[in-house]
Amino acid sequence: MQIPVIVQTVGLLTLSNVFMTVAWYGHLKNFSTRAWYVAAFASWGIALFEYLLQVPANRIGYTQYSLAQLKIMQEVITLSVFVPFAMIYMNEPFKTDYIWAGLCLVGAVYFIFRS
Repeated sequence: MQIPVIVQTVGLLTLSNVFMTVAWYGHLKNFSTRAWYVAAFASWGIALFEYLLQVPANRIGYTQYSLAQLKIMQEVITLSVFVPFAMIYMNEPFKTDYIWAGLCLVGAVYFIFRS
């Protein structure tokens, strides 16, 4: 039994996004008192794992989806990962702007996947 392309693509992109979100924003909490270059090296180390997941995700996805579809998929996943990260890990409050951004992405998904 083979895993469907959409499941492989979304699964790998979601995992890669977790790593990238931590690499991009985790240092704001964990390395705020350290020099910027310490945070940069730590972020690069984390981002390596993001690339090890993102590159195969896009290669697998590109066998069935267009470049634009992959990009919109990535943006939806990014917001889906970022909001819980911001609220749970960074202790940011929920904002209704997250809902509006999500609705904009629903429109983007519609237009990119309609044909």
